[in-house]
Amino acid sequence: MKNQKSIISNLFTLGIVTSAIFLSSGCGGGGSNAGGDGKILIQNAGSDTMVNLAQAWSEKYATIEPTVSVEVAGGGSGTGVAALINGTTDIANCSRSMKESEVEKAKTNGGKDPKEYIMGFDALAVYVHKDNPMESITIQQLAAIYGEKGEVTKWSQLGIEAPGGKDEIIRLSRQSNSGTYAYFREAILGKDGDFKLGSRDLHGSKDVVETVASTESAIGYSGMGYATDHVKMLKVAKKEGADAYAPSVENTLSKAYPIARPLFMYTLGEPEGAVKAYMDWCLGPDGQKIVEESGYVANPTD
Repeated sequence: MKNQKSIISNLFTLGIVTSAIFLSSGCGGGGSNAGGDGKILIQNAGSDTMVNLAQAWSEKYATIEPTVSVEVAGGGSGTGVAALINGTTDIANCSRSMKESEVEKAKTNGGKDPKEYIMGFDALAVYVHKDNPMESITIQQLAAIYGEKGEVTKWSQLGIEAPGGKDEIIRLSRQSNSGTYAYFREAILGKDGDFKLGSRDLHGSKDVVETVASTESAIGYSGMGYATDHVKMLKVAKKEGADAYAPSVENTLSKAYPIARPLFMYTLGEPEGAVKAYMDWCLGPDGQKIVEESGYVANPTD
């Protein structure tokens, strides 16, 4: 009986130690042990707009710091923020700012304020089929196409003869957990505006561009880094009669292009250890070079 009690006691103690080790290996702002290979694991999740950029950072960093593994997941800015709040990611990628309610939840759950970093900039491009004769569009026209009070449903209402003879405008949008969705809605429709029903809401930025390329009467919005030869990026004017500007590095930095935005990374509190080293590298010359190579706009050096 004495030996049996001793065995039970030892098992109970082992269970406590095992649980403590398991709990201490979660995301905590400094990275964690990845497993049998002994690498430090950094979890990075969120914005679908940024997922290709984040993957490019991760792959390059692995050649510089082979003892660190950065695991990248998409799913949308909302998904990344939720993971940061729940403590299941070290870094959240966002193509929008965190909401006040999200900041409060993160502080309540983790005991620290989220730390915001601007990683670069993106001109949110308006895409049409490459054979569409339209060259520019105004914010008001976009609101008339996408807004719940907008009355434009056909290309002919804009004086355009769409390729293929299909007059109905096929509106492509993003799902509501997307930071791109949230930014475009506010930039085009205002804080109190909302989209009209009937759009095709797609999961990813790449999906929008590919669908525009295969749908002659479609219009959609996505990061300029997803442009291909099969689509056209429209110039955008702030209002009727104003100059229209193309999404580009120069027009983004000068703020001439009216729907450009920062790209963010968030950590819970000040990053430490491997996470801090990784963030510093992404913000440094090598990391910012990858921002440019991915089709986005690097932070200005001044």
